[in-house]
Amino acid sequence: MPNIVRYLTHPQVLIEPLKDIRAWSLNEVGSNRVAILAAQLGSLSRTQRVVSSDETKALETAKPLALALRVAMEVRPRMHENDRSATGFLPPQEFEAVADQFFAEPAKSVRGWETAESAQRRVVAEVESCLSDQHEGDILFVGHGGVGTLLFCALSGIAISRRFDQGPGGGGCWFAFDLKARSPHCGWQPMEALMAGG
Repeated sequence: MPNIVRYLTHPQVLIEPLKDIRAWSLNEVGSNRVAILAAQLGSLSRTQRVVSSDETKALETAKPLALALRVAMEVRPRMHENDRSATGFLPPQEFEAVADQFFAEPAKSVRGWETAESAQRRVVAEVESCLSDQHEGDILFVGHGGVGTLLFCALSGIAISRRFDQGPGGGGCWFAFDLKARSPHCGWQPMEALMAGG
């Protein structure tokens, strides 16, 4: 059975307003952060499964780590970020305002976005489906900040709230939980903490 389950969000992305958000790639900073972690796995070294969202930025985070760990990368399309296709790209200030509403009114579709409650049910179900398989070693999920926060709230038994979001900085954060207890050990940490055995 796995010892520790970690959820890691992709780091910084190249913002391309005319491109489908789901196809955005990591930018140079994000790619470098992943490469450094892949070269110094630290507490990820016991990972036996890497499970990723199918969005490009998540795959570009998961693949180098899976290669460094010498494990297969599993792709789970239902681990995608909350569906924001109704609006597509929004300028940063507008996006933050809509994201605030998304978390503040979890049962409501804000400007056509998937509701927070629906996104939470989806990501929790997908994670639980993965964890129902019997495997040895640790598991690493690679995904997104929005649904990652919704997962964190569900595992912590707390109401959906943006105050539990990974915070500013462009991503590249993680939290961990015990497979049996299903309770997070701590809040979001920067991915660099993993290299120090975090």
